[in-house]
Amino acid sequence: MKITFIGAARTVTGSQHLVEVNGKTIMLDCGLIQGKRKESFEKNRSEFCRGTTIDCLVLSHAHIDHSGRIPCLVKNGFKGDIFCTSATRDLCAVMLMDSASIQEKDVEFVNRRRQKRGQNPFEPLYTKADAAQAMNRFVGLSYNRPHQLFPGVSLTLVDAGHMLGSAHVILDIHEQSSGQKRRLVFSGDIGRPDIPIIRDPAPISDGTDILIMESTYGDRLHPDGSESEKELERIVNQTVSRGGSLLIPAFAVGRTQQLVYALHKLHSNGAIPDLPIFIDSPLATRTTDVFRLHPEVYDDEIREFLLTDDDNNPFGFGLLQYTQSVEQSKALNGLKTPAIIISSSGMLEGGRILHHLRNRIEDPRNTVLFTSWQAPDTLGRRLVENEKVVRIFGEEFQVGARVEVLPGFSGHADKQGLIDFVRVMNKKPQRTFIVHGEDEASASLAAALRDDLGLENVVIPDQLQSFDV
Repeated sequence: MKITFIGAARTVTGSQHLVEVNGKTIMLDCGLIQGKRKESFEKNRSEFCRGTTIDCLVLSHAHIDHSGRIPCLVKNGFKGDIFCTSATRDLCAVMLMDSASIQEKDVEFVNRRRQKRGQNPFEPLYTKADAAQAMNRFVGLSYNRPHQLFPGVSLTLVDAGHMLGSAHVILDIHEQSSGQKRRLVFSGDIGRPDIPIIRDPAPISDGTDILIMESTYGDRLHPDGSESEKELERIVNQTVSRGGSLLIPAFAVGRTQQLVYALHKLHSNGAIPDLPIFIDSPLATRTTDVFRLHPEVYDDEIREFLLTDDDNNPFGFGLLQYTQSVEQSKALNGLKTPAIIISSSGMLEGGRILHHLRNRIEDPRNTVLFTSWQAPDTLGRRLVENEKVVRIFGEEFQVGARVEVLPGFSGHADKQGLIDFVRVMNKKPQRTFIVHGEDEASASLAAALRDDLGLENVVIPDQLQSFDV
């Protein structure tokens, strides 16, 4: 068996790994690379977006850094099946179309400038037509139902508790060349216990021989979720007392729904005042509809909430408004009274949130709240690192608004959660590969797995590095 690490190796974005066994090549995830625009533009068009040598793709979950290059793969010749959970398939139907729209608009903007300079135009990485074509290749599977990919290779998806439909990927392999029977586990993104809405991550208690494991928060611990809700209550009330508005850049899938649910509970308990709350993200609106279609993944807390809440809707209540049109979004910039605006993108790399930020970032009454990890070289990262002057749409702005960070809403396991993911395995992995993390986080987790659990063969692979295992 050979494993090659294409993306999310010593970085977080662009998850993509190749497993070659029994004459077949299985791709694990096919994510979009994010970060510096010029670098990511070129890397996303690399030869590893070719599909002719891939026999099948297994997708751990729908986030764009795990799924965002799938239309490119299909466009470039991929003819195999894409296996994932049914919820992930439904989310991708919305998210990949949205990603394609962004690709088209970004290239259109760049090409206007290139035309003025007499330069040849770029083509988008993929189009909406490519995204629609890619959906023909998806095969939805239920959790805990083994499925034969090829002779000698069986796939099982286990609930990862990270977002709607997320999965740990288990490959049970009978190698034809050696006769060996071995198991490979790809963690995908590992969730946290007690995240609202979705169930806790399912343990893989019988263990594995080979482990490919994420390390996003491998060097830090999260505060308790209830503490984060108290902090959200504080931030809302303090912002309102100053007469300001609260801007929350949030991923349209998962984080937006968690925040809506948290604000719903705070308002129901009388912990925050009556004030308008706007979800200004068409993608968030559409993905929330997908959440409503999959109550089979809800946890007990939200089931109980549905039984007792007057609105009978965890994603909507009296103060909440989902904006749709551009005109509705622009109207928010004229608000003179406090409000909460939740909008994508979560790292301030595009979307309607940038317009709201441009109009409010210099006013000290306002607050910008981050609830997720911010990738290097993004506007979100610059604000979290307290830069005092930032550029938005090419213009410089003084940062007057307060910047707050609430990591407790993260959908990723922290260092202890990652260690515990391996600790519960009765059969510890003989080979462990640490991916999907910055260098410090990956190194910290690797050391902990060696020191705390006694794992002997723990490697942090470089991009494009291959291993015979």
